[in-house]
Amino acid sequence: MDIADWREQIDELDQQLVKLINKRAECALEIGRLKRHSDMPVYEPGRERIIFENIARNNVGPLSTMQLRQIFERLVDVMRQIQRNEMAAEEAQEKKNHVSELEPNS
Repeated sequence: MDIADWREQIDELDQQLVKLINKRAECALEIGRLKRHSDMPVYEPGRERIIFENIARNNVGPLSTMQLRQIFERLVDVMRQIQRNEMAAEEAQEKKNHVSELEPNS
């Protein structure tokens, strides 16, 4: 294969990664909703430890476990942020709905 072939393969893999990362984000959003309704914290160090143990156990290279961990730390950080954003948006909407219910009819 020449460089163009390798780049084409990378482009195809990137498309798959985008789909998988967005699928993971959908799961994280749903978990965030469940956490909010259960008064659970967004940040769960025990869960993150499990994620990092899983990637270490499943790593066959060529990336080192540390390199994969760095990638996943960023990924988990982004997922945590979308959970926070979703939870804040839901909370703001609930407050808005509550205020609307208290307002007298016009």
